Amino acid sequence: MEPKTDFWRTAAQDLDGLPGDLGLNIAHEAVDRHVARGAGERDALRFVDRRGVVRAFTYAELSKQSSAFANVLIGLGVRPGDRVFALAPRTPELYIAALGALKARAVFSVLFASFGPEPIRVRLLKAGVKVLVAEDTLYQRKVAQNRHAIPSLRHVLSLGALVPGSLSFARLLGAARDGYAIAPTHPDEPALIHFTSGTTGAPKAAVHVHRAVIGHYATARLALALAPGDVYWCTADPGWVTGVSYGLIAPLVCGVTSIVDQGEFDAERWYRIIEQEQVSVLYTSPTAIRMLMRAGPELAARFNLRSLRVVASVGEPLHADAVQWARATLGVPIHDTWWQTETGAIMIANLPGRDVIPGAMGRPLPGVEAHVVRRREEGGTLHLDRIEGADVSGELALIPSWPSMFRDYHDEPERYAQAFCDGLYLTGDLVRRDAGGAFRFLGRADEVIKSAGHLIGPFEIESALLAHPAVAEAGVIGKPHAVSGEVTKAFVTLKPGFEASDSLRRQLIGHARKRLGPALAPRELAFADSLPHTKSGKIMRRVLRAHELGLPLGDLSASDAADGAEPDATEPPSVQST
Repeated sequence: MEPKTDFWRTAAQDLDGLPGDLGLNIAHEAVDRHVARGAGERDALRFVDRRGVVRAFTYAELSKQSSAFANVLIGLGVRPGDRVFALAPRTPELYIAALGALKARAVFSVLFASFGPEPIRVRLLKAGVKVLVAEDTLYQRKVAQNRHAIPSLRHVLSLGALVPGSLSFARLLGAARDGYAIAPTHPDEPALIHFTSGTTGAPKAAVHVHRAVIGHYATARLALALAPGDVYWCTADPGWVTGVSYGLIAPLVCGVTSIVDQGEFDAERWYRIIEQEQVSVLYTSPTAIRMLMRAGPELAARFNLRSLRVVASVGEPLHADAVQWARATLGVPIHDTWWQTETGAIMIANLPGRDVIPGAMGRPLPGVEAHVVRRREEGGTLHLDRIEGADVSGELALIPSWPSMFRDYHDEPERYAQAFCDGLYLTGDLVRRDAGGAFRFLGRADEVIKSAGHLIGPFEIESALLAHPAVAEAGVIGKPHAVSGEVTKAFVTLKPGFEASDSLRRQLIGHARKRLGPALAPRELAFADSLPHTKSGKIMRRVLRAHELGLPLGDLSASDAADGAEPDATEPPSVQST
């Protein structure tokens, strides 16, 4: 194994940097570099529409069109560091906008299109967005009514029909020059914002820099075995960090051909795409894998899937039975990977070419040093005790020495500082390391819900429910689900004058869906006479979760004490059946 620093240094040497030694820019490494090396006619992206029709874009085309969009942004007064966001489905314009924004040295982010108006407003306002590239119907349904409350938003570039207060993306792009010389870009200049939810407070805006491209490249080469000639498919939505880091940046930097599916999930469709496009590397989620498993082996047997060389998963724990299913049905095992929005790139993985450890996240990559720790407070100061032995549970912590590590939570320096202690980044994930150095995921130290690969903060859902005039209190948990991993369930107490009923339950879920969108809204809702609280007044979600699982409260005392909670609740909530 290479020394930690040498691993990243070697990866950086594979990249070109800006001509004239003027720094490092993600978009240059993703597209312009390949054109300069004579690979401009290679397919970079293949978009498969809902009817199965494929539209390909070469590296040369992406280079020209992203340069044209960079010129559009400069013409609109965008300066280095300005925020350019996108709210769009998986269209070519989304990818062109991302690369063009990075060329213009703007800070780019993609908003999840299934979010409702309120989560989108919060994120646009928090980041101080200057330009929004938006599909016209999404803009009208989810942004237009709140635009007056986002003073930083100067320009909306509409994809599709021109809507009031917007400019036409297509017209501006068509009129712009397709030549653009990227200005000197410092490797530690902000490039990307990825939002991640916490259990309390507003979503965190994790800031990543152009140097992150080294991490994207190195980890994709090692953990996904990407190389020129591969046809690669990352199924993650660009509205999530995986869809940007490994759906957009990493495959382009590695010079592969990426598949972008514009249709909805359908097992038969997925198998057909793998066969027709000769997909060699698939990066997907355990939720999608479980859905393929439910479709049955007979369906998979109808297709030639021998092109698959590597299948990897991300987003939630991968159960051992999925690894065995993949070997039998796809002809290859599934290599689980672990990373976070904050790490920006894969940190731990079952590497291709090595034996997969079913049920394990894998081992740290060569450039990553991981530890298992326990938190300890002494004299009002937090300290970490490192656990050296095997098979002992604790929190996963990393030495922050990799290039794709986040550099800030936008405008929240105290929140950022709290992510580190004793020279380590605290992941908040509970793990156990075996004698061979492989890590197994045990759960979250906090209470973020993982549903279908999405991280969902209970606070946002609770806030939406509390906006309804009938709701006095709300507590939200993740409930185990066979396909999605977890689904969100809300416990609600009502204000005087309101009575629990099926009609009100449907009304509250509809209210949450309208504000948050279907991805965040609770799937289930139960009425409670009261909710359990700590002495400081915080809702004890762990008690709600235990009640849902039918566990006695006594089973919670050890975990409560370990996490510093105040286990003052003596009775489970009185809950009416859903």
